[in-house]
Amino acid sequence: MAKHFDIIVIGLGHAGCEAALACARMGLRVLGVTLRADRIGLMSCNPAVGGPGKGQLVRELDALGGEMGKVTDATGTHFRRLNESKGPAVRARRALVDRQRYAEEMGRRLLSQENLTVVEGEATTLLAEDRRVVGARVGGEEYLARASIVTAGTFLAGLMHVGSLRRAGGREGDPAAIGLSDSLRSLGLELRRFKTGTPARLDVQTIDYERTEPQPGDPEPRPFSFSTPREGFPRLPQLACAITRTNGQTHEIIRQNLGRSPLYGGIIEGLGARYCPSIEDKVVRFAHRERHPVFLERDGLDTPVVYPAGVSTSLPSEVQLSFLRTIPGLERVEMLLPGYAIEYDYAPPTQVDRRLAVKGVEGLWLAGQVNGTSGYEEAAVQGFWAGVNAALWVQGRAPFALTRAEAMIAVLVDDLVTKGTEEPYRIFSSRAEHRLLLREDNADSRLVGHGVEIGLVGSEAAARVGAKRRAIQGELGRLEQAVVNPTAEVREGFAARGWTPPRMPASLAALLRRPEVSWESLSFLDAGRQALDRDAVEQIETEVRYGGYIERQEDWVARAKGLDELCIPPGFEYRAVRGFSREVLERLERVRPATIGQASRLPGMTPAAVGLLAVQVRRRGCG
Repeated sequence: MAKHFDIIVIGLGHAGCEAALACARMGLRVLGVTLRADRIGLMSCNPAVGGPGKGQLVRELDALGGEMGKVTDATGTHFRRLNESKGPAVRARRALVDRQRYAEEMGRRLLSQENLTVVEGEATTLLAEDRRVVGARVGGEEYLARASIVTAGTFLAGLMHVGSLRRAGGREGDPAAIGLSDSLRSLGLELRRFKTGTPARLDVQTIDYERTEPQPGDPEPRPFSFSTPREGFPRLPQLACAITRTNGQTHEIIRQNLGRSPLYGGIIEGLGARYCPSIEDKVVRFAHRERHPVFLERDGLDTPVVYPAGVSTSLPSEVQLSFLRTIPGLERVEMLLPGYAIEYDYAPPTQVDRRLAVKGVEGLWLAGQVNGTSGYEEAAVQGFWAGVNAALWVQGRAPFALTRAEAMIAVLVDDLVTKGTEEPYRIFSSRAEHRLLLREDNADSRLVGHGVEIGLVGSEAAARVGAKRRAIQGELGRLEQAVVNPTAEVREGFAARGWTPPRMPASLAALLRRPEVSWESLSFLDAGRQALDRDAVEQIETEVRYGGYIERQEDWVARAKGLDELCIPPGFEYRAVRGFSREVLERLERVRPATIGQASRLPGMTPAAVGLLAVQVRRRGCG
């Protein structure tokens, strides 16, 4: 007899964990399928969370009610804020975690979650009736559900490469998922091949850190989650990292052995990520570079494993060891595991709609690397997005959606479903046209209300965010109104700090706009003000210094809002409209955009085509 659930989540990596937790917390009966329950949420590559663009995703996910930020805070061993000297749009948290503790902590949260059942086994087949997915076959068991979410990561027909050696696998220590690709194809989905890779894992005892450059964490680390208490943070002992660099001898060994690389020998067919190339790619594509950085990142507190970020490779293991030993500090290094490349199936994401539901197949969602993305964070936010929308669909509620002006998550989803991707997609701040509005410091103010609406954020968190927002607005108003007169005492205080004294009365806000002045440093003029936390202070400084730019982006958003609110009916007949080029017509019919705004972002869509489409949609009484 088949067992019944509301939702099935196939794969419990970063996407699957967020999907399963969101659905269960929204009150649905969820089945999570994993090959091994002891490897739920396990990081396949480096033990890192966050970074430019990615840090914003994690903060937004946390504000909406996701889990990645909380688990990172609980298991982090090295916290750094990147791009502190640059503009606020690109500042981002990044943390290294204890890889094993992260997986154990995430696993505990899933296994103890009410409404969530976890089973071990391989989902080989999606059960379908008349273009409607009704469940999945896991091993010899059949499970029925109204919605199924596939979050299989790199496991779909995964094939691992080390030199000429090949074997099936989703990552080191895990088998591949073989049958599910055929099941997806039988439903009409197109699958293609991507590839990713990892470097060798090194023994910390064999590294000479005296010959490397130390990279300590921040002296006062900041957590990812808005709910993590500052007192007692960080929770684990902190580990220092180090930087070293390749050199001419390293590159020469790699060049001499390119013919033994499956990437350059024609064995690997899948396309890799441009922004995370293998060391073979770096040596070939950037032949003018004399060296490349190698970041030595500890895998955890109780393990000798070191992850050398920057030298991912699929060369034979003996070649890997040879070139590693040319790098300063690694002259006597020993490998615990050789690096490898992995090819896997993915579904070009223009086949899913803005909910991440498969077009033309009822009850099926895709999320994570199966949609052609790269990275834990990109996977996690997709899992959350798909999980929430699947749950809302089962409950008969309106879909969950955010605009590109509201969240970096929405930028990622819109890019995928509108433009597709010809290489593993990675988020960057530069992909967001409204990035000054989508900073990591204001993610809670932007998104907690949405988390409350879908039922994943409680009243306590909402009240905390409301109080913070009121404190910030109150302080912004006070800074504009408080005037400093250029008395002798004030001028002396400015001179003592190396600042140019004001000649005329000036508001505190005007003084704060000076690049050398911070909110904290103004305390000698403003001793009676209330205490504020670091995130609130940063938000205040940004609002004051970049107020003109922020207003300009908000005006831009308001002008463009009309296009995203003009909806295109699902069955709109594009061929009945005269004037579209063949390229525009093909893209419109393949993607079937939901709004004029989404249509305007299609590759090759001209302003004339957008205008024509908008006229025709209005003429037919749509929108």
